[in-house]
Amino acid sequence: MNGVFITLEGVEGCGKTTQMTLLGQRLEAEGRRVLRTREPGGTPIAETIRGILLDPANTALCPVAELLLYEAARAQHVAERIQPALEAGTIVLCDRFADSTTAYQGAGRVLPRDTVLNLHRVATGGVWPDLTIVFDVPVAMGLERAAAVGHRDRIECEPVEFHERVRAEFLRIAEAEPERVKVVDAAQPPEAVAEVVYELVRAIVGQP
Repeated sequence: MNGVFITLEGVEGCGKTTQMTLLGQRLEAEGRRVLRTREPGGTPIAETIRGILLDPANTALCPVAELLLYEAARAQHVAERIQPALEAGTIVLCDRFADSTTAYQGAGRVLPRDTVLNLHRVATGGVWPDLTIVFDVPVAMGLERAAAVGHRDRIECEPVEFHERVRAEFLRIAEAEPERVKVVDAAQPPEAVAEVVYELVRAIVGQP
């Protein structure tokens, strides 16, 4: 593969979706080929699974079933969109990927990390980010931002303690893999965050 795979991660309301849009536009303006996608989702099948996972009505969904659905959506996404794009030399920007599952289903749901990581290997087929950016904000700030957007999904409805475990796990992953995972203070103004993100990405993709 000769493309570049960049994932954007963080707690609810951290601003990663906005930052992916800004980054994608800047890279495209430089003449680069860019795919912007998201998880869960990114393909018709995976988007259908997303609907199940995020529907607040699905309160009976058990943690293991939730984990398996995320991995099923990921397997389809990698096979149908991410891997072909990377093979074509595209820069792939993905709003959430496997690190989110480690944080939300592993730490948030308190599922065994080894189980989660083993399922990542199956679902990704070895496709893994070249760079992961974690947009870090205090949980209270992130949830307040998310609430301001409007309708809350099933994950956003979880208690604060759940989201605190998620944030702690993102920071743990970054500490364990400093070469791949970079933490950005997302409490800054969006324009300042975008500049930090662009410099991190340029170090990976090179000059236009």
